[in-house]
Amino acid sequence: MSEPASISAAIAGRYATAIFDLAQEAKGIDALSADVDALTAALAASADLRDLISSPVYSRDEQGAAIAAVAAKMGLSAPLANGLKLMAGKRRLFALPQLLAGLAAAIAEAKGEMTADVTSATALSTAQVDKLAATLAKQTGKTVKLNVAVDESLIGGMIVKLGSRMIDTTVKAKLASLQNAMKEVG
Repeated sequence: MSEPASISAAIAGRYATAIFDLAQEAKGIDALSADVDALTAALAASADLRDLISSPVYSRDEQGAAIAAVAAKMGLSAPLANGLKLMAGKRRLFALPQLLAGLAAAIAEAKGEMTADVTSATALSTAQVDKLAATLAKQTGKTVKLNVAVDESLIGGMIVKLGSRMIDTTVKAKLASLQNAMKEVG
């Protein structure tokens, strides 16, 4: 991990832990979960918001006022809104994406959930997604949410990433393995 990325992750981790603990004390985990989802979507959709958190052009006061307005407009819970204001005052809003990822992970852990990233060659039906989620839940003993993506270059099959495990059953991977085996023989 590069040094700036590890610094951002460390900063975000401390803020995420504090915000999560405050929300948990206030019995507001569900509200925090909804806030994290909404803020993640807003960050993905708004170039202006991404510019606000990363640009050094804005002063502390401007960032603080803007993030307070965003928090009020979105109706964010007090722990998250106050955490964002504190981050703006300390010029740490650049770590917002890592903060949201840390909060999402802490919330999932508290709820006994895991997230699996699934990439398939073709779109999966609802029944296939449900069956895959049920199979993974049976193996892990936790509720599994799936992030499903389609990559047609895989030719067939799918890649499932669950925690530190990765299962690759794609035709592309099997062809690459066969190609390597042929190189060793010849």
